Amino acid sequence: MRAKVQSLPSVAAIVPAAGSGTRFGGDKLFAPLEEMPVLAHTLKALEHSSLISEIVPVTRKEKEDWLWRLVKEYEITKVKRIARGGLQRQDSVYNGVKALSETPDIVVIHDGARPLFRSAMIEGPILALLKDKGGIHGIVIGVPVKDTIKVLHNNVDLTVKSTLERSLLWIAQTPQIFYYSILIEALQRASEEGFYATDDSALVERYGGVVRMYLGSYDNIKITTKEDLLIGSCIFSNPSV
Repeated sequence: MRAKVQSLPSVAAIVPAAGSGTRFGGDKLFAPLEEMPVLAHTLKALEHSSLISEIVPVTRKEKEDWLWRLVKEYEITKVKRIARGGLQRQDSVYNGVKALSETPDIVVIHDGARPLFRSAMIEGPILALLKDKGGIHGIVIGVPVKDTIKVLHNNVDLTVKSTLERSLLWIAQTPQIFYYSILIEALQRASEEGFYATDDSALVERYGGVVRMYLGSYDNIKITTKEDLLIGSCIFSNPSV
């Protein structure tokens, strides 16, 4: 896998926002967080990044009109197109990449349900990717695990098979950042094979790409349940240094 590196790369962001919100008990992306919808926080943070030139949110058909109203209300000028969600998140990401108005050098993928990330989680990883001059193909924001992780023999009697080495384990978050040429190749090959990965970087890894972790923040939570909204409000009031 090869990636072309330019001194001033073009960067586009894909925002998967087509989930059903089953665990939340409703559409979490449109739930209010500090007087603004969760998704609006996410889009505004991407809008404020000087490196990103285009944002493509991906949503369900029945939410497209609402999303256009949100884009207008919160003056998200970098959104020119909205892509239609697919059967699974990976399909939605692929649809978003194919909907880009121009082919960028770098693609940032960030979950719509992670409204608490900071601009440094985009700019720092992009600079690290470019600095490596093609030796790595993607960067994943994440944090080291704090707990001991057990592997079970099965989910019936719950007996422990092994204990993993904690110092080597990280929790993957988003943004996840890749060279466009690497990402689109991985998405195309996975689509042809009918293969689905647990996250975008796993696809790149599967087809020979080299991915590096980049230290993010424990504050960068994903809104999954209503309790997460309460946690998110606390983080807004008392952000980590």
